[in-house]
Amino acid sequence: MSVVSLVVQAGLVAKAVLLILLGFSLMSWTLIFMKFGVFRRGQRESAQFLHVFRSAKNLTTVFDESKRFTKSPIVSLFQDGYRDLSQLVKGSQGPAAQWPTANEPRAAAVDMPLYKEPVDLISRTLRHASMREVAQQERHLIFLATTGNVTPFVGLFGTVWGIMDAFASIGQAGSANLGAVAPGVAEALITTAAGLWAAIPAVIAYNYFVNRVRRLATEMELFSLEFLALAERILARSR
Repeated sequence: MSVVSLVVQAGLVAKAVLLILLGFSLMSWTLIFMKFGVFRRGQRESAQFLHVFRSAKNLTTVFDESKRFTKSPIVSLFQDGYRDLSQLVKGSQGPAAQWPTANEPRAAAVDMPLYKEPVDLISRTLRHASMREVAQQERHLIFLATTGNVTPFVGLFGTVWGIMDAFASIGQAGSANLGAVAPGVAEALITTAAGLWAAIPAVIAYNYFVNRVRRLATEMELFSLEFLALAERILARSR
């Protein structure tokens, strides 16, 4: 018997279970392709932005260029930090101040306690933006986790119900030979297979995307440190 014939001959409960599992599977695959595209575009634009950020002569140019990279989470951090920095140095040199030269490392310490509070303000802004972007990237991933955890049990429910029906039919027919049992058991096991078919890709995708989010969080943390070091030097020069 083919899989199609088993599905057609399945009982009402088994068909309902298969329909539910199909819905989970279609939604999870749609989400997988959508999130994969989002992460791929974000990574590509982040790499392009970081090249602009590290090669530009001033932050105003970087801010203008950053508007092209709408899918990059790192750009969102930069724009929020830039706005705070712009307010802090307003009326002096402004964020268009020159970058540190090659002989003047960006992360060099500035022995000026006066700037501790403004830098802390920018740090809080960057941390808030980073948490917001991580939360945005994690959106809908819970559905993949739910699919991976729930669908095997939904399929198992369909299998148990199908086996109950098969044994009930055997009792009514008064025959326990393999030919009488096999079709009902095969129909029941289809739902377990369907549950695993929906769960396995969802679990793999969930683990992959969670790892990508963690890597992104690390990249944003590193960028925040780089931006804070630069902001500290610009604040020092604006005095």
